[in-house]
Amino acid sequence: MHRLSEEETSLLELVRGFARTEVAPAADHYERSHTFPRPLFDQLGSMDLTGLPFASAVGGSEVSYRTYLLVLEELSRGSLALGMGLSVHTLATWGIDTFATPEQRERFVPDMVAGHALGAYALSEPGSGSDAAAMITRARRDGEHYRLDGLKAWVTHGGVADRYLVMARTGDTGAKGISAFIVDADQPGMTVAPPESKMGLWSSPTAQLIFEDAPVPVDRLVGGEEGTGFRLAMASLDGGRLGIAACAVGLAQAALDVAVGYAGEREQFGRPIVEFQGVSFLLADMATRTEASRALLLSAADRRDHAAGVGPYAGVAGAGTGYPVTEVAAMSKLFATDATMQTTLDAVQVLGGAGYTTDYPAERYLREAKVLQILEGTNQIQRLVIGRQLADRSRGRR
Repeated sequence: MHRLSEEETSLLELVRGFARTEVAPAADHYERSHTFPRPLFDQLGSMDLTGLPFASAVGGSEVSYRTYLLVLEELSRGSLALGMGLSVHTLATWGIDTFATPEQRERFVPDMVAGHALGAYALSEPGSGSDAAAMITRARRDGEHYRLDGLKAWVTHGGVADRYLVMARTGDTGAKGISAFIVDADQPGMTVAPPESKMGLWSSPTAQLIFEDAPVPVDRLVGGEEGTGFRLAMASLDGGRLGIAACAVGLAQAALDVAVGYAGEREQFGRPIVEFQGVSFLLADMATRTEASRALLLSAADRRDHAAGVGPYAGVAGAGTGYPVTEVAAMSKLFATDATMQTTLDAVQVLGGAGYTTDYPAERYLREAKVLQILEGTNQIQRLVIGRQLADRSRGRR
């Protein structure tokens, strides 16, 4: 695991200060008002934080994925909605940047990298969540347009995004018949349903996209070729799962901070409750889970950077060989989000009755943690992915 450079250290100090002084104090306001923190996201753009892992040719900063994930952690420590917002935005941007034609990349990626156009990713449908290849939203070629009909569900940033990466069926059933389209928010024939009424993460809108004979121009077909959408979707999820793991680590750290702070100030029987074994053991487990989650996440990020030959591995012999990261990305997402669920639950327990009130953010952290076990593939799907990788290895396929 490499040491941070001076530039990386300075970047993380900048982000940490921003998250502590501007993001965290505003988080509760945006949650209670059910409003996406677009002003804060715009600030991320002005700070050059919305294009961290992208090439300078499209306006990116070309930092390692490891550094990008550390930034996500710090932002999520201040506000999960903002950290997850950047993760989802990066997921959509990466899919376009990686699979687009040169013309599409030049046209659609720079304003997303700059943070001027907020991205969203539309894969799931009411009848095809974990089984993404079963989608039925259809794109029918009609001259110089594709006519989209169908319903996309659980779209993060639905209704507030400027640009959607939409998967739709252009061929027969199965994964090979799926294509990807770049759809702007003002697309005729596309409407956004009212946001879902959710358990938590209220300032991150989730909504359905409804397509009714929506005429999407042919030049919005990602890569200019039909049938590549499922491969794009699955490749994007490797990075997206690492992003969600980073968000989970940031949320766990925030819960630990609140619990430790409260336990050091709250007195019972004449001394702070942090001195009681029952409380200190809870805190010790919370800290250990959080540190273990972070270590697994950064190990997975290093593997991704090595596979891409970027960051500290640029020019290193053997780097850039495409070492598979699907398994470790699934492991990281699985472990970090399960650990964070337990850590936020324990934070409420440490605060006792106060933890059950809205006077402290612990109850919000608990409600927010649950969705991280569902996003970017449920944790049951992560176990399925890991199991399949192990089965392939046992058959000598890897």
